Amino acid sequence: MSNQHTASHEAVEKVRDLIKGIDIAMLTTVTDEGLVSRPMQTQEVEFDGDLWFITTKETDKFEELQHNRNVNVAYVGKSYVSVRGEAELVNDRAKIKEIWNPTYEKLLGMSSDDPDLVLIKVKAETAEYWETGSKAKMVTQLFKKMTGKQEHMDLNKTVELN
Repeated sequence: MSNQHTASHEAVEKVRDLIKGIDIAMLTTVTDEGLVSRPMQTQEVEFDGDLWFITTKETDKFEELQHNRNVNVAYVGKSYVSVRGEAELVNDRAKIKEIWNPTYEKLLGMSSDDPDLVLIKVKAETAEYWETGSKAKMVTQLFKKMTGKQEHMDLNKTVELN
């Protein structure tokens, strides 16, 4: 395994660990007026470098993604994670059924067979994260900085995912 592939694999695993269990993410798209963010249900799919969301063809985000595929997905939980990538609209009935949750039927007012349903697949390019969940790590870093044993505090890190 090459060093680049190993680093990319480790980065994906790190991001997977940080976003695991976070139910809602903020998906940011680009419009003619600027950036727009909205909450999206995180799909229960193991993160492998791609993020998946369900939407309908009758939404603004569907239209926005047809004009500009650049997106950002932000997660807040035990850490803060910001994932930048390119979105693709995917019309795959089998994949929709795979990630479908009966709650969506009530929320969206349609079944998984509805032709208006579409998936948003975000191919993650980079992720920036802040590991705030580890108070011991933060206190240790702060102590080292205060005692002059560490010149720079790395509060966050950016990783390449592709």
